[in-house]
Amino acid sequence: MEKMASPLSILVCVSLVLLAAPCSSDAAAQSNGSFVDNFNIMWSEEHFKTSEDGQIWYLSLDKETGCGFQTKQRYRFGWFSMKLKLVGGDSAGVVTAYYMCSDDGAGPERDELDFEFLGNRSGQPYLIQTNVYKNGTGGREMRHMLWFDPTEDFHTYSILWNNHQIVFFADKVPIRVYKNNGEANNFFPNEKPMYLFSSIWNADDWATRGGLEKTNWTKAPFVSTYTDFGFDGCRWEDPYPACVSTTTQNWWDQYSAWHLSDDQKTDYAWVQRNLVIYDYCQDNKRFPTLPWECSLSPWD
Repeated sequence: MEKMASPLSILVCVSLVLLAAPCSSDAAAQSNGSFVDNFNIMWSEEHFKTSEDGQIWYLSLDKETGCGFQTKQRYRFGWFSMKLKLVGGDSAGVVTAYYMCSDDGAGPERDELDFEFLGNRSGQPYLIQTNVYKNGTGGREMRHMLWFDPTEDFHTYSILWNNHQIVFFADKVPIRVYKNNGEANNFFPNEKPMYLFSSIWNADDWATRGGLEKTNWTKAPFVSTYTDFGFDGCRWEDPYPACVSTTTQNWWDQYSAWHLSDDQKTDYAWVQRNLVIYDYCQDNKRFPTLPWECSLSPWD
């Protein structure tokens, strides 16, 4: 019988390959000021702290509540990035969310682009879930393992969003590519400007092993840490900002940003082969007829 490689050994091998690969994105957003310059606390201000210089931000979760923040500005298209260090140790049931959303109250017609980091029992790999909503409809989940320990140090998580594709990055490595078809449709969010949010909250009814692993409150408070928010995008101004109609003047919506580069395709292929845990486009039991967007190739 062939011996199967363990998830940990796969992660080690993939990390070596990705570390040796060329940087998969030449673009990097510059840090754009302090927390107070860019964000407001959404709830539970007593669960939010900063470093003395205001450049590192801490969100905590206890049995009473979590915490969250959102940008003061909305954006339509661009490059958005943040460095996060996730909750260490036994974090089962805990979700750290980092996402963009058109509504500040999760309205029923919202557009949304999600990173969700799903906590684990000590020693198990962290999982990262991404999702895309258009007009309130999501259900487009993918889950990946990561090739590094996201609790030991800061790692950069980024979203490239233009009218042609949405790409989710971890340390500049594309882990998910979500394409548009160039026509009016019900799956690609491209009409509504979005805020950027982050939060930490208890989701032990589903987050870890489908809800089998519950949050161990003796380990609270659970703390996620943030720094270096950066963006290069179109700030929304009512009724309509000029940059939306002239986006090709910006690198994030020029031809080279409409598809993956050759180096990015190499990295993306490794991720697809080794780190994908779940892809809704492969779930024929859930979707006997796959959603239309699943027919679009991420390689184009």
